[in-house]
Amino acid sequence: MLAASALQVLASDPLDSAGPSTRDPVARLWDRLEKGEVRLPVGDAKPFLRALLRELDVPEESQVLVFSKTSLQNSLISPATPRAIYFSEEAYVGWCQGGLVELIGIDPIAGPQFYTLEVPYGPGDKPELATSESCLSCHEGSRTAGVRGMLVRSVYTDSSGQPLLRDGSFLSGHESPLAERWGGWYVTGRHGSDAHMGNAIAHETPTGVMLDRRTGANLTSLEHLFSAEPYLTKSSDLVALMVLEHQCTMHNLITAAGTACREAMARQQDVQRAFGEPITPFPQGSAVSIIHSQAEKILTHLLFSGEYRLRDDGVEGAASFQDAFRRNRHASRDGRSLKDFQLLTRLFKYRCSYMIYSESFEALPLPLRREIYHQLQQVLTGADARPEFAHLSSSERASIRHILAETKPEALLPQ
Repeated sequence: MLAASALQVLASDPLDSAGPSTRDPVARLWDRLEKGEVRLPVGDAKPFLRALLRELDVPEESQVLVFSKTSLQNSLISPATPRAIYFSEEAYVGWCQGGLVELIGIDPIAGPQFYTLEVPYGPGDKPELATSESCLSCHEGSRTAGVRGMLVRSVYTDSSGQPLLRDGSFLSGHESPLAERWGGWYVTGRHGSDAHMGNAIAHETPTGVMLDRRTGANLTSLEHLFSAEPYLTKSSDLVALMVLEHQCTMHNLITAAGTACREAMARQQDVQRAFGEPITPFPQGSAVSIIHSQAEKILTHLLFSGEYRLRDDGVEGAASFQDAFRRNRHASRDGRSLKDFQLLTRLFKYRCSYMIYSESFEALPLPLRREIYHQLQQVLTGADARPEFAHLSSSERASIRHILAETKPEALLPQ
């Protein structure tokens, strides 16, 4: 039997992920603004954006820049005026020069909530927040695990910023080869001879779309490509992009799994009511299979199964992003954490996602979390020897167990 607290979670979790949110960080900030507890500067986009990020606890060092017209504000986006994106574990912020601020706040239960915010330029202006459903044309579907979610697209992009879709596009994740990543994005950082699609303009030819990856390789400055003065930083960090790709997929899987579990439990309890049976808060029948399957999907991504192996001595990004990203790390007594970078052959030194600490993960229904922990423990102890986890050596599994034992001990409790 589950504890009473678990019963309360299952009884109170909403099944409709499209419902209104009061738990995401954007909604919480707006409530503080409405009450006068917080004030944002008026008159210029740069200080306004900087203050907004600070209040949302989103590091400005996370800035990445996209110049493809793949946003609601396409008319404002071009290689000369890229769209800036900033992110933390719980919020995403997008900004175009002269346009709206686009916001995604992660509700721990309902998932991503989409908003737009007008920048107040005049002395009498006031920030105006609005919910946005038009984002869902791209942010809800097969590319986001069937739920409201995030995605990082890589597209061949012409000199105006228009995607050239003749040869298709790519959905980027930690398993993607660099050769398919970051088309239509600016990228700063070193990656050796393993070239990506970023920083380069594509051209259509009779035989297909052509892209010279050499022109955009290993750039540490973007000054010759556009004016970075309006932006908060002058970089579009390669490592930040890699973290963003992993995190977006992780958020989508968490949202999809939580929704599937709650719906399965609701169906189970509806059937029990219909047949006059006792209402049970623990899964039975088909709900058990659904929870097991969803836990497997999360665990596979959580442990970086299928991650692309970096080549040519790996990648190198800006220390400023890495320092900002690690500021809220959960470290063991000897200083190790799941936010420690490796960057020679892979993104992180210890391949268990830092998203295991996120509010969204913590809000997963208890039966699902317990199943994830059970499967995780099977992998980390070597009891689960499936090929998809063969990339984890015994020493790395031991290190992950050590970190979790000191920073999230419930993940290793006997099941």
